[in-house]
Amino acid sequence: MLLTLDRVSAAYGRSRVLWDVDLAVPDGGALALVGRNGVGKTTLLKTIVGIQKSISGRISFGGTEITTAAPHLRARAGIGFVPQGRHVFPQLTVAENLATGLAALDGRPAPSRLVPDYVFDMFPKLATIASRKAGFLSGGEQQQLAIGRALAGQPKLLLLDEPTEGIQPNIVQQIEEALRRIRDQLGVTIVIVEQYLDFAWGFADRFAVMQRGQIIREGSTSEEKADDVAHLVNI
Repeated sequence: MLLTLDRVSAAYGRSRVLWDVDLAVPDGGALALVGRNGVGKTTLLKTIVGIQKSISGRISFGGTEITTAAPHLRARAGIGFVPQGRHVFPQLTVAENLATGLAALDGRPAPSRLVPDYVFDMFPKLATIASRKAGFLSGGEQQQLAIGRALAGQPKLLLLDEPTEGIQPNIVQQIEEALRRIRDQLGVTIVIVEQYLDFAWGFADRFAVMQRGQIIREGSTSEEKADDVAHLVNI
């Protein structure tokens, strides 16, 4: 398994959010993490990347325990993260934002310290607006930039939190196609938090449903349709 969580719990102060979460993500493919708002999906991603500390349990990545590793060390190990709301640097240009993603290569052998060409293959628009400041981009362009920035660090695992939020439909289709290519052509494993089940089922191989800080159901998207789990997600 590329990523393994064994009875992982997390809390904000005295408010516990994750309760003994078990999750195994194989190398390759894509997992959709679904559930209504407030069940702990975002917290789970933040715990995996180390932004939120776990209070118990064990996290392993690529066969190495990373439970107590700092976020930058997890990034260098090959975990990329696209947070909800994009969080691009508004005063930096598109090119400068992409360059910040190269920091994840520190301590890792890499053929080049330049933004990989495949970032622009996945998102051609970024090449045409490279000199524009990120704060002036549309929501869809910022989302493409946020994903491209994460890809610049050459991750083995890409975590995305609500990538379709506030994005116009035609850009959503472009993002879905790009994520499929990231999985199939680049071999990057994807874990995505997504409210729209049709979008998630469009490219994810597996799904996991969260309720009240726990994963209550897992399965294959080819064997269970989105409608089969919609009542659990409450969408």
